[in-house]
Amino acid sequence: MHDFCLTIPYGLVLIGGGLFGFIQKGSTASLAGGVGSGLFLIIAGYLSLTAFGKRKNSYLALAIEILSAAVLTWIMGQRYIQTSKIMPAGVIAGLSGLMTLFYLYKLATGGNHIPAKAD
Repeated sequence: MHDFCLTIPYGLVLIGGGLFGFIQKGSTASLAGGVGSGLFLIIAGYLSLTAFGKRKNSYLALAIEILSAAVLTWIMGQRYIQTSKIMPAGVIAGLSGLMTLFYLYKLATGGNHIPAKAD
């Protein structure tokens, strides 16, 4: 599975969560954090998708994805430890942790595997 196949939906989930937090609680921190990090990840996913279309890997996109997911894991993990609230801190920390592991796996295995060109 290519990184952009999960990065773009992951970014959309973060945007949706940020919007939901803002609408439900009026939290501008949720809006800025969710929408900002979600858009950042969608841009990274788009960079990776574009590179894949050119039959290349985008290690810049992969670095952005790893850094973003790791930071979200750390921040939301700390928030979960402080509040013990599963929603949203625990869910986002868990999801971001899984995505960090996925991105590290992609990095360790050489990025997106480009299929052989058909003759």
